[in-house]
Amino acid sequence: MSRRIYWLLPDVESARRTVNDLLVARVPVQHIHSFGREDMSLAGLHPANVFQTTDIIYAAELGFLLGGTIGIAAGVLVALYYPLGFDSLQWGIVGILGVLGALMGAWSSSLIGISVPSHRLKRFNAAIERGEILLMVDVPVLQVKAIEDHLQASHPEARLEGEELDTPVFP
Repeated sequence: MSRRIYWLLPDVESARRTVNDLLVARVPVQHIHSFGREDMSLAGLHPANVFQTTDIIYAAELGFLLGGTIGIAAGVLVALYYPLGFDSLQWGIVGILGVLGALMGAWSSSLIGISVPSHRLKRFNAAIERGEILLMVDVPVLQVKAIEDHLQASHPEARLEGEELDTPVFP
């Protein structure tokens, strides 16, 4: 079980020093994600990927649920009003259309979600536009307090912006 800690840093150099301290504290580089303005060079930092910066996962989950529901409803209508000859095939169509609806819903919704900025990062938009760097650090629950205390002591320029209790498993 891990938590995501959000830190805002004033510039790229400060972010690099902070990442180095996190690496010394044995936080794996794959658990440190940096995010800044599009025109900034984040060289030397592990950049956040599309799963962390957009709503693709949320949109795919929602599309999966809605598409599956619509597919099941369509399957029931087909089973009731268009007899196919065999009872097993008649009601099997409900499952088939449910699965196909869920897959189509997830796929089409994710195409939309990839173009929508993450709702989790909305509160940081103003700071990022000012040129600050957002560090998202995923650490085990038992290490959260130690990591926060260490970074606050060694990086007074960094601002702790809180934790996310429901850290997504992927990503």
